[in-house]
Amino acid sequence: MPDRPRSPAPARPPAATIAEPAREIPVHEETDVLVVGGGPAGTAAAVAAARLGQRVTLVERYGDLGGLSAGGLVIWIDRMTDWAGTPVIAGIGAELLDRLPAGALAGPGPELWGSTDPAQVAYWRERLSAFRETVCRSPMIDPEWLKIVSHELLVGERVRVLLHSWVVAAITEEDTVRGVIFESKQGRRAILAKVVVDTTGDLDVIAQAGGAFVTDSLKDGTGGNVQHCVNTAFTWTGVDMKKWLAFKRDDPAAHRDLMARGRELLGYLDTPHAGWRDDVVVFMGPRMSGYSGIDVEDLSTVELESRRRMVAHLDFFRREAPGFEGAWIMLAAPQIGVRMTRRLAGLHPMTAEEWRAGVPRPDEIGVSPSPSQKFPTISVPYRALVPERLDGVVVGGRHVASDATTQAFMREIPQCWMTGHAAGIAAGLASRTGLAPRALDAGEIRQELREQGAFLHEREPALLPVSPESRAGR
Repeated sequence: MPDRPRSPAPARPPAATIAEPAREIPVHEETDVLVVGGGPAGTAAAVAAARLGQRVTLVERYGDLGGLSAGGLVIWIDRMTDWAGTPVIAGIGAELLDRLPAGALAGPGPELWGSTDPAQVAYWRERLSAFRETVCRSPMIDPEWLKIVSHELLVGERVRVLLHSWVVAAITEEDTVRGVIFESKQGRRAILAKVVVDTTGDLDVIAQAGGAFVTDSLKDGTGGNVQHCVNTAFTWTGVDMKKWLAFKRDDPAAHRDLMARGRELLGYLDTPHAGWRDDVVVFMGPRMSGYSGIDVEDLSTVELESRRRMVAHLDFFRREAPGFEGAWIMLAAPQIGVRMTRRLAGLHPMTAEEWRAGVPRPDEIGVSPSPSQKFPTISVPYRALVPERLDGVVVGGRHVASDATTQAFMREIPQCWMTGHAAGIAAGLASRTGLAPRALDAGEIRQELREQGAFLHEREPALLPVSPESRAGR
């Protein structure tokens, strides 16, 4: 009998409340720019603000940096090049990749980006570095090395890094965020800042401050609906990925039959992907739908169920799959794979309608590769990083203001580096000038981004070239 996915239980309201006694909270420190969250967006934001000469503190709940790209084993870095091979996501994200040692990254070199040569496409497609018949900059990385180079970069820029620190409340004064309260082994403490950058991935600071957000994660009495799935990824070693890829390539019918047997036996089956070495494989699923990334009961269920499924996968692949005979568990991700929870209600949310039509943004702070060759590269506006109402705070990462369709690619690691970089520039300028983030000159943000190596369109973006198909919204 197949082991079918289990349905989440309906959310339960608390049965009672208690009154927490009032207390004095020590101020741990005061800083110019406070970055909350040390994932890709937070790392980029902290470096960017520090390079503007600001005192920067970064607070991270885990014991390392890199967020989902490291602790979540999202070690496949999505496309950083456009369909012509131009690296449109550059800046601090590219700098981090360039710092990785040769053995910690597997991907095509710059001379192949944009190649449509059938042999190159066939080779790199098997390694998730070619899409739609085009080779891309989209490498697999060693997550431990990403943690190391992220830490080295921040320390080199004199960023204060506080790990094992969980932000639990925003400090606000009227409609302005003045800092945060965090918990650690030392107890509850506060950090005050001129500007706060929310790079938590779940918009925690904005939500704690009473800011507006949108979400597709709506619980109801039937178990709820969550637009994006949740799971814990895992890696194995002791595998021979060359043998597995040759099996897929040389006998596709046998491969399809093997995967069908696994789905029938287990009720689910995820696809193994070659890691940064040929003896490492990563599974980015099986994904579990109907669970919320901000519900502690759901998160607990998914963690336990994901590990049970990992063991079931291991048993099946060892027994059935060429190249997996000697596989063993290397790591189950310390950080759960959440794709979307809250999204900012910002000054100008990104929409599929706009980017499909090639609408440029005069306040462009980044350029994203488009989902297919039908569409031009995507202009990302600064206003998608700024809350509708709150001052003293700007955001970067997967929770920037967008519709659900757009968030599906804006949540990827390169886009998080890109928006984090811009958020750090904005925070640094706001701290330096005393202006609210919403009052900053977008031209000055763009100038600083260019000086820090980011890719942007022309200084005054003209209408981007669009095919007739994309104008029709196809």
